[in-house]
Amino acid sequence: MDDQPQRMTFNKPLAIGAIVVALILGLLVGGAVNVGKWIFGGGPNAETVASSALQSMRAQNRLVPFVARYVSVVSSRQERFGGLVSAERTLVLPGDVRYELDLSKLEADDVRWDEATKTLNVTLPEIEIAGPEVDLKAAREYGEGGVLSAVTDADSVLDRANRDRAVSDLRQQASAGVPMRLAREAGRQAVERSFSLPLVAAGIKDAKVVARYATDVSPVTEPLDHSRSVNEVLSENR
Repeated sequence: MDDQPQRMTFNKPLAIGAIVVALILGLLVGGAVNVGKWIFGGGPNAETVASSALQSMRAQNRLVPFVARYVSVVSSRQERFGGLVSAERTLVLPGDVRYELDLSKLEADDVRWDEATKTLNVTLPEIEIAGPEVDLKAAREYGEGGVLSAVTDADSVLDRANRDRAVSDLRQQASAGVPMRLAREAGRQAVERSFSLPLVAAGIKDAKVVARYATDVSPVTEPLDHSRSVNEVLSENR
């Protein structure tokens, strides 16, 4: 099948803006019990801020950092009586696909603070594809008239076959290497900024946030085993 036109759209500003308010509220609520520690302990604690941000992000459930539209063009043909009579139908079907991050899968051990490098390392769940949501109003069907179409339900059979093939083709396009790389990068950047904002707001301006997927090679030079998870730090404090 020939390459089909597709439109990919970054949704980062909307996705990030939708969770910023919740992140700030999470800091106010989740960090309230640590106000005394911040005041008498010489300033905000990065692990505490990260823990509050993590709880707020988990509450958001799903983040949609990337949306793309694809168009599938498929044709089906049916013949009878050794090819003496035939019918052919073509379907042009556009559809939107969302690339999502299930933030509820983030665990405390996925967020690790490295005090030596002032780096918050976040391990992300893999990007998930939702859809396609087909645009039936924009769909177009074309067909060849003939005896077979006139005396049988060939057109209906071919239309059903085309719809099934088109949806499968849209999913295949959405799973291709280029859009998946773009979606993963958009998700990584969105999560990094979502953790960076509360850290900066808390006055920890020298902190870095590095998000990666479990299937990626870690971009940090220090192994994650050398840093402590947020869960470990909170357990020690208790």
